[in-house]
Amino acid sequence: MSWASSEAVGVLTFLLPGFLAATIFYSLTSRPEPGVFGRIIHALSFTVVGQALTALLFLSDSTIDEPVRRNDGYDLLSSICVSVALALISVYIMNNDTLHSVLRRIGVTKETSYPSEWYSTFTRHHPDCYVILHLDGQRRLYGYPEEWPSDPNKGHFRMAETEWLTDDVADANGLAGTDVSAILVPVPQVEMVEFLSMKTVERSKE
Repeated sequence: MSWASSEAVGVLTFLLPGFLAATIFYSLTSRPEPGVFGRIIHALSFTVVGQALTALLFLSDSTIDEPVRRNDGYDLLSSICVSVALALISVYIMNNDTLHSVLRRIGVTKETSYPSEWYSTFTRHHPDCYVILHLDGQRRLYGYPEEWPSDPNKGHFRMAETEWLTDDVADANGLAGTDVSAILVPVPQVEMVEFLSMKTVERSKE
């Protein structure tokens, strides 16, 4: 029984850093979480890479005393540190399209690292753009998107500097000149989004 318990603890110690890295990855990116099997595979991938890097960077270091190297607590702490760093690097690469941009330049792929065209478009334009939200009922709301939903089917836009538009002119009965600092717009009400560059906005204000 004690043998089985020690084996279970060893397995959990081995897998824990990988599952922690996968949790960090999905917490800091907008990619939809896969099913249970997909999450397990992703965590195991982090485990394999993390454990390999841990062995390479820490456990084989000749400057570490042998008793310390054999310490299970030291092994676990080293693995966790490496896995967290690996997860954060993966998050940066995914959120900034780093790897895919290189692969596009050399013609390997046309894809991006972003979860959808919706997310990719907002990421490419923000923060240097204003938008016009075309809402149901032929309403149009102009403003600056301080926040927007990662999923085009749920969530809200947080719009600042807003005005209702009528026939390409700001509605005199709209929001300009009021004390409204922001508006939350449910994304299911949005039928289309127009992106306006800062130059276009500056010319319209002249």
